Amino acid sequence: MAMAAGKKLGILAGGGMMPCLVAERAEAAGRPVHIVALEGEADRAIERFSHSWVKWGEIGRMLQVLARAGCDELVIIGSVSRPDMSQVRFDVGALRNLPVILGLMVGGDDSVLSRVVRFFEGKGLRVRGAHEIAPDLVAPAGPLGRERPGARDQKDIAKAMAVVRALGALDVGQAAIVSRQHVIAVEAVEGTDAMLERAAKLRQWGDGRGQRRRGVLVKRPKPGQELRVDMPVIGPRTVELAAAAGLKGIAVLAGQVLLAERDVLVARADAAGLFVVGVEEEEAVESTGDRDG
Repeated sequence: MAMAAGKKLGILAGGGMMPCLVAERAEAAGRPVHIVALEGEADRAIERFSHSWVKWGEIGRMLQVLARAGCDELVIIGSVSRPDMSQVRFDVGALRNLPVILGLMVGGDDSVLSRVVRFFEGKGLRVRGAHEIAPDLVAPAGPLGRERPGARDQKDIAKAMAVVRALGALDVGQAAIVSRQHVIAVEAVEGTDAMLERAAKLRQWGDGRGQRRRGVLVKRPKPGQELRVDMPVIGPRTVELAAAAGLKGIAVLAGQVLLAERDVLVARADAAGLFVVGVEEEEAVESTGDRDG
């Protein structure tokens, strides 16, 4: 989908480098940006762009900043922690929308994020996905580095994809680890990084000598996930944690997962001897491969 060059793009920024990467792509395409950064979440690197800082609860200020900047479209990107609502101080704009805002906090991630989109669109902002603004950040099909998954890895990938697809219907998580067809870990509310750290403590599921890597991390959207505001992301840290957990590789659903700092991600995967591969949906259902893992 083509961007409207010249129209200012608003970016509501959480943590990590993705807000900066999206801003860079937008400006390179001739689209000015204004970043609204959440204090305590967003990285200071956003300050090289036109920006404003807002606190949790400053919904009125957030909407005013976007309006004054002339933004008619909004990308919501970056990691956020759930705020302690007892510590949040709502501004006047938030209080005017308090029933709606409190309603946003009820339910699982998918329902909350869908209501967030409807809230901003109800205020006249068109919510766009990061993948629409920066399609080059989306994982392509096929291997990204030197390493390739073998036949056993392909079977593990297919099973892990099926696990996330099945549990995702219950709004559980976006990732799973499978080794030799055994489900080692499933992502829940703790997130992918914490799941990998948990898996690292279970190294006995490897070959028993700690010398040969086994198992795969799969990351993919849940069925019906609101990709405009919650497309899964992997980055260099994901590779580091997968290596520490003794995994052989990482597979993502092609076209539906973002890659943060792709060049660094691939370099670290190659250095660690891990494969990183984008898998099409049909491959995720029917495993293939003619090499032994």
